[in-house]
Amino acid sequence: MSDSLYSRRELIGGLAATSMAATQIASAAETAAANSAPPAFRGQHVIQPLPFNAGKLTGLSEKLLVSHHDNNYGGAVNNLNRVEQELARINKDTPAFLVGGLRQSELTFHNSMTLHEAYFGNLGGSGKASGAIATALSTAYGSLDNWELHFRSIGASLGGGSGWTLLSYELLSGELRTYGANHHTQSLNTALPLLVMDMYEHSYQMDYGSAAARYIDAFFNNIQWDAVNQRYEQAMKLRRQLTA
Repeated sequence: MSDSLYSRRELIGGLAATSMAATQIASAAETAAANSAPPAFRGQHVIQPLPFNAGKLTGLSEKLLVSHHDNNYGGAVNNLNRVEQELARINKDTPAFLVGGLRQSELTFHNSMTLHEAYFGNLGGSGKASGAIATALSTAYGSLDNWELHFRSIGASLGGGSGWTLLSYELLSGELRTYGANHHTQSLNTALPLLVMDMYEHSYQMDYGSAAARYIDAFFNNIQWDAVNQRYEQAMKLRRQLTA
């Protein structure tokens, strides 16, 4: 082995080690800065694992669910963290359009994180409605079947596009509301989501192509109604505290 070849290899190895060390130092500095920032700007939201066995759901493949979780939900969490850390840089000289763009992104990614966690949290069940929420829906909509018709119809109206279908509890009135949102930032501000169905194409295209109706069927077959009932009980408890 010639001295020149040995020197080149040594140089390349040294540069690689230096680059790795610089990356580690930069990462450590970013972590330290985030830890010392006020809570609103730390950007330390954590990706939550799927609350069910992705290979056990009926009509929704493990490949689809894992991709949806890791790429779409995980991407929202990571982007929210980055946006929060960027917000810490705002000062009196920051242009208004930059502030507006960051705040819009913050709302988009935060709601995407929240809705995705609720969506995955209300999957993994048998799809058979029961408990207090089933009784409440029957009262509010005339029958459970009538409520399901409206929920499904909203989902179908969003098929081929984007958005969310939500059953929510309205804190001011104590009423159940079923509505659709065409974007992460559209929501009933005084309502808590009880049942969430993702209608963005990434939630079904891999399994069903453009057949959104078949995805809606699969969603209903996998609803975890125990989780919906738990959210309903928590929402009613919060309303009692607010109106006491």
